[in-house]
Amino acid sequence: MKFEELLQIVRNEPVFSTGILLAGDTTAENARAQLSRWVREGRVISLRRGCYTLAEPYTDALPHPFLVANAMELGSYVSCQTALAWYGLVPETFGAVTSVTPGRPSVVRNELGTFIYRHMRRELQSGYRRETLPGGRKARVASPEKALLDLIYLEPGGYSPEYLEELRLQNTDILSLDALEELTAMWDRPRMGRALENLRPYLSGRRGGT
Repeated sequence: MKFEELLQIVRNEPVFSTGILLAGDTTAENARAQLSRWVREGRVISLRRGCYTLAEPYTDALPHPFLVANAMELGSYVSCQTALAWYGLVPETFGAVTSVTPGRPSVVRNELGTFIYRHMRRELQSGYRRETLPGGRKARVASPEKALLDLIYLEPGGYSPEYLEELRLQNTDILSLDALEELTAMWDRPRMGRALENLRPYLSGRRGGT
């Protein structure tokens, strides 16, 4: 396959895999060799083994980090601090993109950033939705309530009043108590029940911003 042919196939795809080359008359070995050559030439960016994106100027814009995070770990969704910042629930923005996955935890670093994957059991993989990103594409992102509960569950002591205070929660009017109660029940863990109780003052507006 010539590079011009690759452009025809993936120009509108933010991220693509090695398999896209196998649709033509080539072997897996040749496909990997072609991609390696295009990466060395600066035409293609390697995101993770088998996962690529076009480099500028061969694409109109580099893909949004949330799309990259979704594509590099199938079945994952953006959550925890990254999603909380996306919804404006915490004042900080974070350099790394954190996702939750049923697979093994990992950290991936490439030209587009740092991507953290935190493991959570498959039966807890719910509470996310497809958020529209700048440019109109959609990515899997935890709901505000699930992002907060994922973080509380995954962080040591995350359920404690002290940890919640450190988060400096704001804009908590977007959080639904009903959704928090429903999601908390999935874990069936006493500490998640305690976390919900510790969150109630923030939801009532007595603490934590508007």
